[in-house]
Parts: sequence; C-alpha cells; structure tokens
Amino acid sequence: MGMVFQIAGSSSKVLIDAQTLAILGQDPDPCIAMAGQVGSQVKMRVGNSWLVASVRAMTLDQASKGIVADIDFLGEGDEEKLTGRIYRFRRGVTRYPTPGTDIFPVSGHDMQQIYAADDRANVEIGTVYPTTDTRAALYVDSMLGKHFALLGSTGTGKSTSAALILHRICDLSPQGHIVMIDPHGEYGAAFATNGAVYDVSNLALPYWLMNFEEHCEVFVTSSGSERTVDSDILAKCLLAARMKNRLAESIGRLTVDSPIPYLLSDLTTILQNEMGKLDKGTNSLPYMRLKTKIDEIKADPRYSFMFSGMLVADTMQAFLAKIFRLPSDGKPISIIDVSAMPSDITSTVVSVLSRLVFDYAIWARDEPQRPILLVCEEAHRYIPNTTTGNGQAVRKILERIAKEGRKYGISLGLITQRPSDLAEGVLSQCGTIISMRLNNDRDQAFVKAAMPEGARGFLDSIPALRNREAIICGEGVAVPIRVALDNLEEHRRPASGDPSFTELWRQSGSEADILERTITRWRNQGR
Repeated sequence: MGMVFQIAGSSSKVLIDAQTLAILGQDPDPCIAMAGQVGSQVKMRVGNSWLVASVRAMTLDQASKGIVADIDFLGEGDEEKLTGRIYRFRRGVTRYPTPGTDIFPVSGHDMQQIYAADDRANVEIGTVYPTTDTRAALYVDSMLGKHFALLGSTGTGKSTSAALILHRICDLSPQGHIVMIDPHGEYGAAFATNGAVYDVSNLALPYWLMNFEEHCEVFVTSSGSERTVDSDILAKCLLAARMKNRLAESIGRLTVDSPIPYLLSDLTTILQNEMGKLDKGTNSLPYMRLKTKIDEIKADPRYSFMFSGMLVADTMQAFLAKIFRLPSDGKPISIIDVSAMPSDITSTVVSVLSRLVFDYAIWARDEPQRPILLVCEEAHRYIPNTTTGNGQAVRKILERIAKEGRKYGISLGLITQRPSDLAEGVLSQCGTIISMRLNNDRDQAFVKAAMPEGARGFLDSIPALRNREAIICGEGVAVPIRVALDNLEEHRRPASGDPSFTELWRQSGSEADILERTITRWRNQGR
C-alpha cells in the first residue's frame, strides 16, 4: 500500500498510495478496511521479522498526489515461514527499516497475534478497536505493581468502567484485598454480592487511630502563629491522655502518633487541669478553643461514626481485618462510602484509611505479604495541586503511597475527571493510564505529558473517543491500545446513571410525602 521514505528514532514518515487506500477501504476485514487511516496499524518486513507501527497524522503531498503519514513504531514480531503472518510479537524495535521498504496493512489475524495475552495473569475488559473479536487484556500484576489511573470527563462511562475492571480483578482473585473510597455512594450497589460496604452506620472508625497531624486538622481551628501554639498544647495533652491507657505501660517509646486508645473525656480533663495551672497573666484562650471544639464534636451526632464513646475499646485488630478484608471470605473489596459524612471531616477519614494501609504495609514487612489495592474515586479532591488550605494530611499520604507504595506491596488506583487538578508528580507515578474521552484542553495536555513516548499518536484521538471507549497504555498492556469496553451486567453497575429530565418531568403526584420524608431525614442528618 506504500513505502517508507523517512526514518527517525521514534517517529518516521511513510508514503501511501491513495488509490490502494480506496480499494482497501472496501475489504470485509475491518482492520484492513481501516488500514492507513489515523489510529490504524501498518506493518513492514525487515529481515525475518515484521515491524508494526501506528499511523499518527496524514497530509496530502501536492507534487505526487500521494499521502504522507507520520508513524510511531509499536514493536516487532517474527514471520511465520509458510503463511508470512506475524507471531511472537513483542514491544520495542531492534532493527529499523530503510527508506524504500514496502508497507502493508495489518489484518485481523495479525491483530490477534499482536494483542494476544501471554502467560501472565490477565483480565479481559473489551475488544480492540477496530476489530470485533480481538480481546483486550490487562496484565493485573504489572498494572497493580506500578499503580494505575482511570481518567475521563463526566458522562463518559468512567464509573462503569472502574466497576468493570474491579469486578474482573475480584473474579480473578476472590481472596484479594481492595479498599475503595467512594465519595458519592454509587459503588455499594455494584459490589453488593462480592464486597462489603461501610458507611456512617457501620464503619465505626475509632478516633484514636488518627495521628497527630490528623488530630490537628480536626481539633485545631485557628490559623497562623496561633495554630502553632494550639498544636503544641494539643500534642502535650494528647500524649498525656494516651499514657493513661493500660496498653501504654507495656510500650517503651510512646509517641503522640502511637495508635493507643484514649478517652476524649480524659483529653478535656487534662486540658482543664493544664489551664488551671496557668498564671493569672497567661492567656487561657488556646485551651478554651481546643476544649470547645472537642466538646462540640463529641456532642454532634453526625460525627458519632468516629467520635463516639463506644469506640474506646482496643478494636484495632478487628477494624483492620474488616477494612482490609483479612481474610476476605470471597468478598475481596471493601467500599468505604463517605458520601453521608460531614464534608469538613471527609478528607481526614480518607487520610486515616490511606495511612492505615501504608502503616500496615510498613510494619508487616517481615510477615507473609498481603498486598492491598487502594482505589481513590474523585482523586483530585484528595491530591490537589495546591499545597495550601485544608486536607493536606491526605494529600501527603497519598503522594507518599504513589511514590513509595509499590516497595511495600500497596497499589494505588486513581479515578478522576480532572487530571490537571491532580498534584503534579502523582499522574507520572502511574504505570498504566486508562484514558476515556477528555473534553478539556488542559486535561488532555496533562495526560499527554504523563503518557510514554510511543503512545503519543493514540492520544490525539482522546477527544474523539465514544462513550465507554478508552485508550490504555503503559505497563498493564503489551502495546498501547484503543478498547471498546464490555457491557457490565445490570446488577453489577454503579448507581451513577444520568437522570432523564424529559421523562421525570412528565411525572407528578405525592410531592408532599416526598418533601416530608426528605425533611425528616435532613433534620435527623441520617439516610
């Protein structure tokens, strides 16, 4: 269908005959019919092997009336002696073609060889575009070993795709350990059969598991130099409160961060006593501020899932077993639904859970390994690119997991619609990037910067993807691919469908009852 006429390291140019292209377009094989178009693959013979490249851009050459196309090399495979087909395909190129080398269309059979999953553990999530039968496989160990990100604008099927991938992983590893932070309460329905769902009614997260930084985020309300004073007082009193526990007697080096149970009433009593020791001239305002805030949180029923008097017992082992699914009993995923929690404490809850995952992995290094996957939906909320404002504890711990997690057997899965709002280094730490349609120019530029070199040609088609189509590149796939994702069964889908305004606006009746029930729940601050 043409020939190579310019060779460079990663990107080269080929000359394609326009008439041949028109004839190939009539072929019943969808891969051959698409040959030479942007996003398709072409192959060329070098010695005993076939090189495969993807077409990135095309222009019309005015002089020869031929078509000049930019190509990116994907990899090479051996040539079968009898049929001339590709087999044993691998990423990367060892020998480049010389100008004048003929190029050929890649057939559907070639595509099956190129994208055939090898012996590594994998899950099938869809079909490779433009074929109808070549299955797209994700290599689970490579994908989870180096973190992954799932990106896509609102309404592109991001939640369903996340559910699809996690369901496939759960089916492959029913004894796995997955923790998912769900900010909208939409995944509980999807994992009702193979997961455990925790929300404000049954999470029972003990407040004493917080470290000092998280305590400061919850209890310290001042800013500037006053914040430093308040934090110092809190550190002193918190350590004294932890020391009152019998467990503390058996611990040689007790710090303010040690997860030792203490009573909130002990903390307020110690604050009160410290305030009593002050001279007349010394300012007692910092003590009053802390005490007022602690009393306020204790009295507020919205915080009872975390700051209840019932959560004083040493339940750390039972809590970690429940959240990390140790053992998983065929339900490998725990969904942490934070949608009904007060917004000012959500980031602290996510911070505590993420840090527990990290700390557990560090202190369990000498034990038989139990790797944990932490999936963070709406990740731009928790790892923003600003280093000021509230919620810095969660940003620090998630950045640390992104940088160091794989050494300890922690994998991070980030799901977001705004990759440009993520902290700078985090996206580049993700070894596999699954990108659905992104409508925003800044987001597209961010993803392009994070993608490996050979996938750049695929990235130009991100704005043109259909719903539930994705471009996947990185460690989790053999070569970059465009995938039409599988349909997920109705009962396994998240509750994230868009409402139909025209249909729902035709319905009326029982509005008074709806309002009454809603206001009751609203006032009770409970679902």
